[in-house]
Amino acid sequence: MNQYGNTVQNEIYQGKVRPSIPFRFEELEQRAREKLEDGPFYYVAGGAGGEETMRANRNALERWQIVPRMLRNTENRNLQVSLFGEYYPSPLLLAPIGVQSIVHPEGELASARAAASMNVPFIASSASTFSLEEIASVMGDAPRWFQLYWSREPEIAASMLRRAESAGYSAIVVTLDAPMMAWRESDLENAYLPFLWGEGVGNYVSDPVFRSMLKDPPESDKKAAASLWARVFGNAALTWEDLGFLREHTRLPILLKGILHPDDAQLAIDHGVDGIIVSNHGGRQVDGAMGALDSLPLICQVVNHRIPVLFDSGIRRGADVVKALSLGASSVLLGRPYMYGLTLAGEQGVKDVIRNVLADLDLTMALSGQTSVSALKRSLLINMKDSQWQKA
Repeated sequence: MNQYGNTVQNEIYQGKVRPSIPFRFEELEQRAREKLEDGPFYYVAGGAGGEETMRANRNALERWQIVPRMLRNTENRNLQVSLFGEYYPSPLLLAPIGVQSIVHPEGELASARAAASMNVPFIASSASTFSLEEIASVMGDAPRWFQLYWSREPEIAASMLRRAESAGYSAIVVTLDAPMMAWRESDLENAYLPFLWGEGVGNYVSDPVFRSMLKDPPESDKKAAASLWARVFGNAALTWEDLGFLREHTRLPILLKGILHPDDAQLAIDHGVDGIIVSNHGGRQVDGAMGALDSLPLICQVVNHRIPVLFDSGIRRGADVVKALSLGASSVLLGRPYMYGLTLAGEQGVKDVIRNVLADLDLTMALSGQTSVSALKRSLLINMKDSQWQKA
């Protein structure tokens, strides 16, 4: 990806590329708003309660500011990262987002194809409309991870782990911060929960254990299937001691998503997990929580390079990626922007979002005097809360 940003930029200026979506995130979101009904749009765009945590995510990213360095020879750049023994051309992954069919009929299949074509890992959600096997089938050998919502029925969770391993997924992302739905005012106002209408349950209705718990096949009795899904989806009774169950049922690396407290990071290491994703679910679960980026340096200090720490929540542009990487993240997950790209232009829209963020990342890194993702350090940033440089 040497000089990737320059290449993309020149192709656009010369008219060789016709963008399918707006470049500015704010317009991208607005165009998606114009296209979607209230229910689907706010399900994607909204957050928990008064959306204080969503604002905290952006405020945290804005408080940390880049201090560019000059005369550093940034002609050639390297965006490559290594995770769990695999090399990837960039530090970007597509975050696990469920029920993508509410914004585009091809849903996760379109997003997965786009990720594969851009060589960006796609993290498939347990709550996908299409099954994990269907998603794998459109990706060929491209990198993919599977995100697990840990079911109240342990055999369903075990079955999904086995299926993911068989379908060529190379890591398991366990989401910890959503054992139940948060108080989401927009969704409640719109009485909108698509799972109850049979969307976003593809991994359940195709699962042999889930199907065995139904009197009739889900194709014959969708109402009963939806009712069973509602009973088994989450599991608020889990504790750290339960993590051993996952290791019994998969050989793949296990990452815990939703870690914000340094003590939880230490507990994750103590219990032998392979990676952490610092995240507050994009502000969708706990209103009034801290911005995810404010937690990242604290987590990285505790982890001290023993396992990879990834970052999620609030990423919109290349500069956001630079900030997260400089504060210690190994890679970064992109969420809502690609959903808006999917809304407006399907697979091509997702590809264009990925391309734009990577080009922006590459140019921002170069103009900041940096040539390698692996060399980004906290000393590149100033925290405007105390107006002092944070030394590496």
